[in-house]
Amino acid sequence: MSRPLKSVHGEWTSRWAFILAATGAAVGLGNIWKFPYIAGEYGGGAFVLVYLACIFAIGVPIMMAEILIGRRGRQNPFNSLASLAEEEKASSLWKYLGFGGVLAGFLILSYYSVIAGQAIAYVPRLLFGVFEGVTPDGARNLHLALIQDPEKLLAWHTLFMMLTMLIVSRGVQRGLEKSVRFLMPALFLILLILVAYAYQTGVYFNQAVTFLFKPDFSRLTTEGVLTAMGHAFFTLSLGMGAIMVYGSYLPKKASILKVSLAISFMDTAVAILAGLAIFPLVFANGMSPGAGPSLIFETLPIAFGHMENGAFFGAMFFLLLVFAGLSSAIALVEPVVTWLVENFEIKRLNACIWVGILVWLLGLLSLFSFNVLKDWTWLDMTAFELLDYLTANIMLPLGGMLIAIFAGWTMSQRSTQEELGIKSYLIYHEWRFLVRYVTPIAIFVVFVSLTGVLDFVFDYFN
Repeated sequence: MSRPLKSVHGEWTSRWAFILAATGAAVGLGNIWKFPYIAGEYGGGAFVLVYLACIFAIGVPIMMAEILIGRRGRQNPFNSLASLAEEEKASSLWKYLGFGGVLAGFLILSYYSVIAGQAIAYVPRLLFGVFEGVTPDGARNLHLALIQDPEKLLAWHTLFMMLTMLIVSRGVQRGLEKSVRFLMPALFLILLILVAYAYQTGVYFNQAVTFLFKPDFSRLTTEGVLTAMGHAFFTLSLGMGAIMVYGSYLPKKASILKVSLAISFMDTAVAILAGLAIFPLVFANGMSPGAGPSLIFETLPIAFGHMENGAFFGAMFFLLLVFAGLSSAIALVEPVVTWLVENFEIKRLNACIWVGILVWLLGLLSLFSFNVLKDWTWLDMTAFELLDYLTANIMLPLGGMLIAIFAGWTMSQRSTQEELGIKSYLIYHEWRFLVRYVTPIAIFVVFVSLTGVLDFVFDYFN
């Protein structure tokens, strides 16, 4: 299988365009929705330190591996891995690793769209003062009223999918690049405005800074360390083909090391800024920073409903969520679209229509699991929980671990050194050591922890 020199879909016009796009893929609801509450659960500062160490020991090496595979293959993940495996005289089975990433992105987007649709629904609700003076029970009931109404949830899910597919259908430069050039600066601007607003809370902002940056290792558990490792991996959108296919559009002259570090830095900055925007409001209203997933849709609206100009800033916050969701969604669907275009010679617009319809239909399972199918469970999980568990706990860790093994062990030193273009002998071998030994082992530990394999073994032998 021959390896093309350039992607048939075009290239990013600059290194900065790629950084914005890949940061958009990495920055999603996980940074703004999940990071603040898991930091809250596991003690703040100590958790953040472990998380940052994991970003640079696990996240960056795998991101570099995904980008180099994508750029060297210049095709969708399935075809790139197939051509590189042939080039390295390795097993053709490696191509199914690429297909696994494509499938993972497809499955994730189906339920991601349902959650992002809820964020869209909250923008007008906050803006028009629905949450003004709301009580905790009132905020919870308003959220329940949304998710238990399949017609409303369906409308928002449909709108989000249509926006996503409209952007992707326009191609690399006119669709993906144009959208992220607007979405990412807008996202950072809104975040900075919200942080500036939270700064006015004074003592509560200082409390948030202390909480996020003063380590208290007595509160950091083994579970907290594993959660930090897992989130560092997932937050960068690794193992799902998005970074790999974006890498296939990267110009040859761009430094993979530099763009990987830039993306990781910007992704982490969004997570930290989100914490600085959210925690002062949580502390000012006497709420728990470890409130869990309900922090965004039930806890924060209470805070916005009891503060001056809360309606405007609350709407801005949920608009931020929508932008983050869109930037990730277009990255999740791009590998599927490119696979159809390259392997079945389907026009991009037609591929987008078919993928959009299929993802939308699969999303109905997650959507109805909040209402009409909420009592239908398998392995004690609803359809939404099952898809989330399958992708986040099994498909992504396995995909990331195998990508590290392919880049570190299957690809020759000559191939990886040539593609990375790292002149420093020390830096290249540091990357190779991490991607061959440290990252696969760390991901395996996370995988075993998340899937409960050890618990099963211990229970079996005891």
